[in-house]
Amino acid sequence: MQDSVSYEALSDTFARIGSRDNPAEYHGTLCGALCVRAPEDLNLTRLLDAGDEEQALRPDAQAQAELRRLCGEALRMLQDEDMGFTPLLPDDDAALAARTQALASWCEGFLYGLASRPGLDLKKCSEEVREVLRDFSQFTQASLGDEEDMELEEGAYTELVEYVRVGAQLVFMEFRARPLPDPSESRQLH
Repeated sequence: MQDSVSYEALSDTFARIGSRDNPAEYHGTLCGALCVRAPEDLNLTRLLDAGDEEQALRPDAQAQAELRRLCGEALRMLQDEDMGFTPLLPDDDAALAARTQALASWCEGFLYGLASRPGLDLKKCSEEVREVLRDFSQFTQASLGDEEDMELEEGAYTELVEYVRVGAQLVFMEFRARPLPDPSESRQLH
């Protein structure tokens, strides 16, 4: 089995192809979109930000393969009945400020991806899902406090990641109550 796509590897790929995307935000966008759209309906390269509207990104075959693998991994994790989903964030050895910003970006991307479905009516969602989405919206503003107690800040970050992890799967399960195709069969991703 091939290793999972890491935050650092995706960051390197984005830099190589000229995308200004943050890997966490891209993964969040992808996961939000997978909640409301079939994977074969996603154009993975259109989710990338070239930074310049006139410059269209044209990822090479290696980058496209990595994006397809990331999509398949995200779908498998979101479908995991054992709640094994994990947002793509920097490793724990990265500075807490960078991890906190990445988590905020992931939440922003998730909400953007969720909104990619035209006519999405959040009023029809359960109160629990609406609460998760309100919280994700607040998390987009997450930053380190002025406190010097890094242990306390680290604990708060860990709790937020756990909430996002479970919340994303809850949203996915509500929007995707009907079975999705087996990710291994979804080879026609763009």
